[in-house]
Amino acid sequence: MDDNRIIKTEYSEVMRKSYVDYAMSVIIARALPDVRDGLKPVQRRTLYDMYELGIRYDRPYRKSARIVGDTMGKYHPHGDSSIYEALVVMSQDFKKGLPLIDGHGNFGNIEGDGAAAMRYTEARLERITQEAFLADLDKDVVDFIPNFDETEREPSILPVKIPNLLVNGSEGIAVGMATSIPPHNLAEVIDAAKAYMLDEHITTRELMRYIKGPDFPTGGIVINEDELLQIYETGTGKIKLRGKVEIEKGKGGKTNLVITEIPYTMIGANIGKFLMDVASLAETKKTQDIVDITNQSSKEGIRIVIELRKDADVENFKNMLYKKTRLEDTFGVNMLAICDGRPETMGLKQIIQESVKFQYEVTARKYKNLLEKELDRKEIQEGLIKACNVIDLIIEILRGSKDRTMAKTCLVEGKTEGIKFKSKESKVMAAQLRFSEKQANAILDMRLYKLIGLEIEALINEHEETMANIYRYEDILARRDAMAQVIINELDAIKDRYRQRRRTQITNAGEAVYVEKKIEEMDIVFLMDRFGYARTIDMPTYERNKEAADAENRYAFVCKNTGKVCLFTNTGQLHSIKAVDLPFGKFRDKGVPVDNVSNYDSSKETIVYAASQSDLNLYRVIFATKQAMLKVVDGGEFDVAKRTVAATKLQENDEVVSVVAYKEQRNIILQSKAGYFLRFAIEEIPEKKKGAIGVRGMRLGDSDEIEAVYYSQNAVEQTISYGNKELELNKIKLGKRDGKGVKVRQN
Repeated sequence: MDDNRIIKTEYSEVMRKSYVDYAMSVIIARALPDVRDGLKPVQRRTLYDMYELGIRYDRPYRKSARIVGDTMGKYHPHGDSSIYEALVVMSQDFKKGLPLIDGHGNFGNIEGDGAAAMRYTEARLERITQEAFLADLDKDVVDFIPNFDETEREPSILPVKIPNLLVNGSEGIAVGMATSIPPHNLAEVIDAAKAYMLDEHITTRELMRYIKGPDFPTGGIVINEDELLQIYETGTGKIKLRGKVEIEKGKGGKTNLVITEIPYTMIGANIGKFLMDVASLAETKKTQDIVDITNQSSKEGIRIVIELRKDADVENFKNMLYKKTRLEDTFGVNMLAICDGRPETMGLKQIIQESVKFQYEVTARKYKNLLEKELDRKEIQEGLIKACNVIDLIIEILRGSKDRTMAKTCLVEGKTEGIKFKSKESKVMAAQLRFSEKQANAILDMRLYKLIGLEIEALINEHEETMANIYRYEDILARRDAMAQVIINELDAIKDRYRQRRRTQITNAGEAVYVEKKIEEMDIVFLMDRFGYARTIDMPTYERNKEAADAENRYAFVCKNTGKVCLFTNTGQLHSIKAVDLPFGKFRDKGVPVDNVSNYDSSKETIVYAASQSDLNLYRVIFATKQAMLKVVDGGEFDVAKRTVAATKLQENDEVVSVVAYKEQRNIILQSKAGYFLRFAIEEIPEKKKGAIGVRGMRLGDSDEIEAVYYSQNAVEQTISYGNKELELNKIKLGKRDGKGVKVRQN
């Protein structure tokens, strides 16, 4: 290969340039809407393709698959799923304040069920989409650009007549940036645009007289009205949303809490999560007010009914829902859009300003083109009127000419050579004719019936109408206030036909204050089986089933229902579980895995000891590790707020073998893997902090390690099975800490 054809460059520079090119491609051509029409490229192309296919609001629906396939083949070569998803979202009235597509079939629902496959559904344009988004495409009001393979042409922007970016909002994730614009009320946005056109120095605060705030299709309540001005001025901020809750009388004197509107952020799978969260509040005993919960939502709207006990504090319960569930949520606003080819975060006024500026540009192009057409029509009309006045002469020219070119030359330039005239006067008059090219062609194409008196009269009337149009169009193009009036009239017509009542309430509301009812403290019993499933039962149930409970469970001990259970693991971690987070019920209930209610991970660690926090506070705790490191720690050190803390410090490759509360034990017996036993007094183990490693309890041989730890009391017999024989622990020679111990054979 010729060395001159090899381009040497810094690899990092190539990567940087390629990444920037990719990022800009995603930002400009995929993820972000244009401030002028409020549409992303995939939305714009889908709507234009439907317009091209003639799928109008007053014509039959067409299969979505046809629309998607045509859009992908002609304009958007990025996969059918993105096109169909865009089509579906533009038809969903619970996501868009102003749906642009009329869907027929299963287009999903507010509870998160997806749309049917595109081969089953049908669609057509909504009437407003035709009238306000696509109406003037045939008047050359926007630039058309080549498509991806330069076989078709597509509009670079749609001539949208309303500030659609505000009306429908937008959400999209690009590279390194994201947009999140809430939807607004159509009538309010149009009023704000008109106010800006009448006074371009209007402030954001004054614009907010018209646009009160977002208007979500799901309704709900915006509760931070005072913060909206700052959000609309900067283009960023957080809108606090609440669902709408009504109180109804239930059966038997009970109260029903009915949720009729939800926060916009809850649509989809979050409705199901909300129901689970409410059920969880009852299961975990956070509240005992819930009798039943049912989702009665339908096509008519949201209706979630929570049946409460007779004596329930309804207001407190409502506040608990706001605090503990997504019935109160936050909508993050970041009004980012493409402006002049660049991504820009804009405030309310700038978005309206750019939209109005675009309206002036589109309207100027529209009336300039209309004026040109009317001037052409005027020229032809004047030529035809003039021709009607000398029609006998023109007929004489046509009859005397050998071909069309000869006749046309005579009409345009007055050349009479080769034409046979009846008289010299006719020839002289013909030489004086000076029609334009367009007029001459119109005369030559004119049909005889046009010479009828009524047709001539209609032509004169048409000419008068054309002159009136020319005068009107010239006035609109010459005077900005005249053009503004045209735009305002169009906005008023759209507002009158498509206005909707405001659905979202805007107010200021204080933070929900929820007073958690104090649980009456009592003793309960914690049970955990060998599979790690835990639960709690009351004391009488435990007393009745004590023998079975102790035999079937790895841990069974008394704790407070207001307290915590501590799990010590072989990795030296301490995991805490609130007793109220564990299911409380019958003796034969299965319980839940402790992994689900704590940070404990059964795939990475093993529980070596469990105890109640209140118990640990009364005692000290003895730790023993595989490398024979020992220490005693005050149990109060483990009374911490965090769910997980380090219970001890471990050396490399070491792990905890035994943890136990130091109560009546007197001696500790360490058993190594090699069969050495060392018994000595627990008093020899020093008390340390939980962050200490401890001291060596036994000298181990190479590759030997502690396998088991036993505890005994003086003068109390205790026997263990070791190998094939029984071993009495108190008969093992009493030694000193850090000794080697005695070798015990297994048979």
